[in-house]
Amino acid sequence: MGAVQSCFKRYEKKYLLTRTQYEAMLDGMRGHMVPDAYGSYSIGNVYYDTPDYQLIRASLEKPVYKEKLRMRSYGVPGGRDTVFVEIKKKFDGVVYKRRITMEMRDAALYLYGARKGDGSQISREIDYFLRLYRPVPKAFIGYDREAYAAADGGELRVTFDTNLRARDVDVDLRLGDHGVPLLPSGLYLMEIKIPGTAPTWLARLLSENDIFPTSFSKYGAYYKQYVLGGKRAAAQKEVLYSA
Repeated sequence: MGAVQSCFKRYEKKYLLTRTQYEAMLDGMRGHMVPDAYGSYSIGNVYYDTPDYQLIRASLEKPVYKEKLRMRSYGVPGGRDTVFVEIKKKFDGVVYKRRITMEMRDAALYLYGARKGDGSQISREIDYFLRLYRPVPKAFIGYDREAYAAADGGELRVTFDTNLRARDVDVDLRLGDHGVPLLPSGLYLMEIKIPGTAPTWLARLLSENDIFPTSFSKYGAYYKQYVLGGKRAAAQKEVLYSA
């Protein structure tokens, strides 16, 4: 994946778009945004939580501070492929993401408590998180992403995620990227990631197309639909027979 950024501090705004709004965004971004170095790709995540879902339950209450832990891959990894172990915190609207890279097999052992991290400051933060919550893998969430970066080299970033899918069986990145849907067909999840104020052209583009921020968490959507919503057993059966 080239040079790897390990620390992020930025605002992240999410929007649910129709196909028409998605096409309007692409048209309006011309000259301002370009496909990033990786273009389109699939992302897989395993979210870690306590057995009783303490972390996502707290997050959905919209506190001033919240945090979560996940393992992320680009595509389906083998045991020797690189994955990211990420701790993500949000305080007063600002997102802080810190991550370390490990081979898939080592990352699984690390989060299970069977091996040590890399000794870095970020690894020590993750170690503390593991001691505090003793989390376990609770859900796989995958999606297909188109990513765009600022044409002028600035830090603005816009992504579009589709085909959001989740499962709570075989919760291991190595076991494929299949799952049951989290969004209706035809909707796009757009994320705007920026260190400060959005540029004028972007604010105008959003306003002209009636695109407004929404509160949406991928893991939260899974929890509400397939745990609170009582569809968890059906979701498991569908995943097992579609893998």
